[in-house]
Amino acid sequence: QVQLVESGGGLVQAGGSLRLSCAASGRTFSSYAMGWFRQAPGKEREFVAAISWSGGNTHYADSVKGRFTISRDNAKNTVYLQMNSLKPEDTAVYYCNAETSGRYYWGKGTLVTVSS
Repeated sequence: QVQLVESGGGLVQAGGSLRLSCAASGRTFSSYAMGWFRQAPGKEREFVAAISWSGGNTHYADSVKGRFTISRDNAKNTVYLQMNSLKPEDTAVYYCNAETSGRYYWGKGTLVTVSS
């Protein structure tokens, strides 16, 4: 069982920055592929970014490419999402996701609100 706890959400003005963190349980965190998803009010959950177990490969949704950066610290069992140049349309609940051995785990989410 993998437990994920997100933090770092909050209210920020457009153009500002936030860094989200996701702390994971488990002794084999370094083997997990990790990702961030988000769900805006009234919309379906969508992919934001992903990072391989080693951190050597990353992928981003087109809507955040060039503004968001995903990274991980395997020594701290933590994955991060640095969000810059935030826009009102980035407002959503952001969820951390872990994939290991074909199974997927989710955190409870952290709310990011970007005011115009």
